[in-house]
Amino acid sequence: MNGLFDRDRLALLPLADRENRVDIEHDAIRPGDPTPPLTEHAAEQTGHVAAAIRRARAHGRPVIAAFGAHAIKNGLAPVLIDLMRSGLITHFATNGAGIIHDWEIAFQGRTSESVRDNQYAGTFGLWDETGCYLNLAIAVGAYRGMGYGESVGSLIQENGLDVPSERELERTIVDAESPAWRRAAAADLLAVVARASVPSGRLAVAHPFRSYSLQAAAYSAGVPLTGHPMIGHDIIYMHPVSSGAAIGRTAETDFLRFAEAVQSISDGVYLSVGSAIMSPMVFEKSYSMAQNVAIQEGRRIEGHSLFVVDLAEASWDWSTQGEPPADDPAYYLRFLKSFSRVGGTLEYICADNRAFFPALRAELV
Repeated sequence: MNGLFDRDRLALLPLADRENRVDIEHDAIRPGDPTPPLTEHAAEQTGHVAAAIRRARAHGRPVIAAFGAHAIKNGLAPVLIDLMRSGLITHFATNGAGIIHDWEIAFQGRTSESVRDNQYAGTFGLWDETGCYLNLAIAVGAYRGMGYGESVGSLIQENGLDVPSERELERTIVDAESPAWRRAAAADLLAVVARASVPSGRLAVAHPFRSYSLQAAAYSAGVPLTGHPMIGHDIIYMHPVSSGAAIGRTAETDFLRFAEAVQSISDGVYLSVGSAIMSPMVFEKSYSMAQNVAIQEGRRIEGHSLFVVDLAEASWDWSTQGEPPADDPAYYLRFLKSFSRVGGTLEYICADNRAFFPALRAELV
């Protein structure tokens, strides 16, 4: 049986020393900024998305927007924040990388290292502040009963964390009246705090570029932004203070929060932009759970509109052609075929997210 890699042997580096490819003050896309043009067909389809969102919000139905990390790296947070504050998007969902890039932007105004160059140098992902602060935020959030995205949004918006004392955590661990999850989360946090050598009390972490953070804006507005990570996919799991238990606890909270939103998706909108793995995988499980409960209650989830936006050229018509072959760019969207059977509508839009989101906002706001 193989042993475990000892992360304490890693030579961590200051985040300030890293070269970055994104400078948010230069690269941010703000409402009304010039953006890449859409094709005529994509522009027409974007009008369909806007019309569906208007109908959904006019009837109090949810609009869930799921996206990959590139939406954040491309500087689109100001556009997404504007759509949220206008009441047009009611729930955001992203992967673990989206959470990290948003935090790094808020913390230092820059993000996105060269994977190729830093892999060769043995430094890729080994940035102390990113790993330490995000893992601490997640462990504290787990103890507070928060989700993954909410935990990081709180760190950014509040410019720091309130770290419980060792005595408080020990009392919670042995308190038979505390819920089991909270006692376990207290034990996880106690271990993280000890590994990080962080004193109890207020831990100030300034975020001078907080205005560019979608997580902070969503947390402040009380709009869910759920994070859906996978262990080993993100750089924060390389850091010695990382706690798989705390990550799993907050990620599960966000999965169930996402599934709760999907329960209300009838006559609503699900918008998936540039997420080939997280969005379809999380959505299909949530939708199945929601439909299971709805059928037990004598109803069905239907009437929803689903739109998928990505760069891959795909002409496959799921509603008439069934599941695409594995060599078609649309194959990863195969979960959409189910929507032709349950009363929903679906549409695939080939577009750059830097063009799509601003065009959608222009249609709506």
